[in-house]
Amino acid sequence: MQRHDYAFPFRIDGASRQAQQSPYAPHVAQMVRQVLLTDPGERADLPEFGCGLRQLIFAPNSDALRASTKVLVMQGLNRWLSNQVIVTDVNVTASDDGSQLLVEVRYTLIETQTNETVAVPVI
Repeated sequence: MQRHDYAFPFRIDGASRQAQQSPYAPHVAQMVRQVLLTDPGERADLPEFGCGLRQLIFAPNSDALRASTKVLVMQGLNRWLSNQVIVTDVNVTASDDGSQLLVEVRYTLIETQTNETVAVPVI
């Protein structure tokens, strides 16, 4: 039996009129995006949640920026999703004009022991 979880963002399935569900691997990918794109302080009920990547988009494009981004991603995912994923690699690249970061996260799903990759553009 394949595990299903609530879809993110939360929505109602038009056919069943129930909370829409998502298969496990896409659900975890959605959670990874949520951690990466949420700034600490953005959630009133959990003010420490997130890793604040959007604040880095204004930093100068450099090796230091990529290293800082990698550390933030690793810390955020290890803190908030350590019971779901084992992060195996984080790759950060910047667009030529510096207006966008692309964060690629490779991880292993703990429950299924499958390897997954999520690419998150930070604009």
